[in-house]
Amino acid sequence: MIQQQFAYKVTNIVKTDSSLVGLAVAGSWLTNEIDEFSDLDLIIVTKEKITGSKENMFAYASQYGTLLSAFTGEHVGEPRLLICLYDSPLLHVDIKFVTIDEFRSRIETPTILADTENQLQQVIDQTTSEFPYPDYQWIEDRFWVWIHYALLKIGRGEYFEAMDFFGYLRLVVLGPLLHIKNGNLPRGVRRVESQLPVNDLSALKLTMAEHNKLSLLTAIENTITLYRSLRENLFGKDVLLHTAAEEKVLLFLEEIEKPTI
Repeated sequence: MIQQQFAYKVTNIVKTDSSLVGLAVAGSWLTNEIDEFSDLDLIIVTKEKITGSKENMFAYASQYGTLLSAFTGEHVGEPRLLICLYDSPLLHVDIKFVTIDEFRSRIETPTILADTENQLQQVIDQTTSEFPYPDYQWIEDRFWVWIHYALLKIGRGEYFEAMDFFGYLRLVVLGPLLHIKNGNLPRGVRRVESQLPVNDLSALKLTMAEHNKLSLLTAIENTITLYRSLRENLFGKDVLLHTAAEEKVLLFLEEIEKPTI
């Protein structure tokens, strides 16, 4: 696979670079799910912190292949990440630059490709990875406000805004909760097509809408139904349910659903 070939080429370069501690790989590499459509997730551990300088990050990335374009990952809350597109072969590569201290905090345990002084292995042996799980109370505190917001957009006729918002709800609420229900890591809507059972995937599909009021309102009803089911299945008694907000929003939904004269 081109991803493996690229990774091994970077490995050989890293091993000769005295400014680096080592190289590791994460993502689909760890689960043997790499296919022709996979990107590559590399972690480069530097002796000195370089992520304050985009120029330094670009300089390292440029050594590893024909770099067509690259940008840092502030949009996903990770300025240490350089998102790269390489040519020959055309390949998407995410490179995260961290120091050895930063390497201690991780959401998964990567595979080490280069570790000149055994520092990466020592960190892995001494620490554990911790994948972030959603806070159920955080979700419940926001869910009915979000539904009301979507209804406002539908009522005003801002259908594209509403359609985009359904995507957000699937990403941060429905997808993660469905994954947890089925024993998967809560990676948004990643691989839901292959990792969810047919009934759950069908329920998620029903939250998708076309660009018209009826379809959007049907999707919002299905979103509410799915959320309530997941909430009952997953949330503990310690989660405070906002029943008053829920009741008022459902009444507002009924108002929006009334035909205009």
